[in-house]
Amino acid sequence: MVLIAAAGIGYATAAECALPDASWDHLPRWRGFNLLEKFNVRENEPFHEEDFRWIAELGFNFVRLPMDYRCWILNNDWRQLREDTLKEVDQAVEYGKRYGIHVMINFHRAPGYTVGTPPEQKSLWTDPEAQAVCALHWGAFARRYKGIPNRNLSFNLLNEPANVAPAVHAAIIAKLVAAIRAEDPKRLIICDALQWGTAPSGELIPLKVAQATRGYTPMELTHYQAEWIKMNDSLRPSWPMLDASGWLAGPAKKSLGGPIRVNGPFEGISTLRIHVIEVSARSKLTVQADGKTIFEHVFQCGPGTGEWKKVVYQPQWDIYQNRYDRDYEVPVPAGTKQLVLDNPQGDWMMISELGLRSPGRREELAMLHPAYGQIPTDLNFCAGNKPPFRVAGLSGREWLAEKCVAPFRALQAKGVGIMVGEFGSYNKTPHPIVLNWMRDSLSNWKDSGWGWALWNFRGSFGILDSGRADVVYEDFHGHKLDRKMLELLQKN
Repeated sequence: MVLIAAAGIGYATAAECALPDASWDHLPRWRGFNLLEKFNVRENEPFHEEDFRWIAELGFNFVRLPMDYRCWILNNDWRQLREDTLKEVDQAVEYGKRYGIHVMINFHRAPGYTVGTPPEQKSLWTDPEAQAVCALHWGAFARRYKGIPNRNLSFNLLNEPANVAPAVHAAIIAKLVAAIRAEDPKRLIICDALQWGTAPSGELIPLKVAQATRGYTPMELTHYQAEWIKMNDSLRPSWPMLDASGWLAGPAKKSLGGPIRVNGPFEGISTLRIHVIEVSARSKLTVQADGKTIFEHVFQCGPGTGEWKKVVYQPQWDIYQNRYDRDYEVPVPAGTKQLVLDNPQGDWMMISELGLRSPGRREELAMLHPAYGQIPTDLNFCAGNKPPFRVAGLSGREWLAEKCVAPFRALQAKGVGIMVGEFGSYNKTPHPIVLNWMRDSLSNWKDSGWGWALWNFRGSFGILDSGRADVVYEDFHGHKLDRKMLELLQKN
């Protein structure tokens, strides 16, 4: 037996009327935040009315509630729903009404599906019981909130589906949509795009649902030093960032990539700093200035102690691929016009940073991708430019627009409403870099007419209590407010 009751929420306030109408083919440009009170069953608590009041006070009109279905099931029986917990969701919907904020209900963990850990015991994509139970839950929510205007409430079915065929995904979404519309035919439904929200799904168009994308590109910036994700944190984030490789192949792999060329002139530059991350077996790093060798260094990996910081033995190849993670400095002759870094002997090596500096001046820095098999691209250097290093693939606002926005603009042109359901950057990324990246992302979305929701309001991605070490906070109702980030969001 499913335990549910009518929410009994009335709607006729001035705050409600201030919200724009919303439909699957035309989403408003909502602007707001994710609220995480029911994000995980271990931290399940009621939503806070003051969050809604403060969000409205600061000029925003949207919240997304990413929730874990285990918060509202009874005695671990996923067919039994807890009325006391559902009433706490009712409260959030009521707060939205009270303060003129659209509420989006999202199953971040749904019966049979999650992107988190631990995984669900049964898969929504293949298991009929999981599909039936997930449809049961969405049907219960649809019945509970039937008749509440779409300008106030929407359903966001599953968080960031990935590694599922588009046709399979669309078939399961169709079942969930049918369960909702059997109870409330007019409910606004928004589906996260495929591949963690980054790939639009044309297969969903016949279902008449809007789609939500994400704003976490590049993840080397947005999730720098995030404890829950495995990434190479030796690549310090920058913005705009260079789409340039730091992989130097030896003779046996030259077909996969040549040297790194840096074109000048290098007037006033006296030192080149090279940060070597990793070396496979043996390599020889050389640097030439206008064709003349000015630096040579042989790297020979092995066990025990050495130049490296960490010994890494690869038994499948019977070689060492040690982690060096250290700088090598090279004097640059006056008048040099081109520097060439090469690996003429050995297997391969990875470089993550190039720094150029002159006495009394700040170092000009290029961050490279230390990725196996990625062919190096020539760099052009111009001291004083912002950024000083440039390549054809410079990652800035235009790169974001092409990579992340254009595919969804194409879907939008087919009549599908689009928004950004989550975005933001973790608190370990330097604040000025976050703001520069955020400004470009927000500008692209504003030009596209898309709304967005920062992850989160209070916490490590948010504007309150983010825990950033490089922010001068202001007091806001007893919380630490990031004024610069707030003002940037308010302007966009």
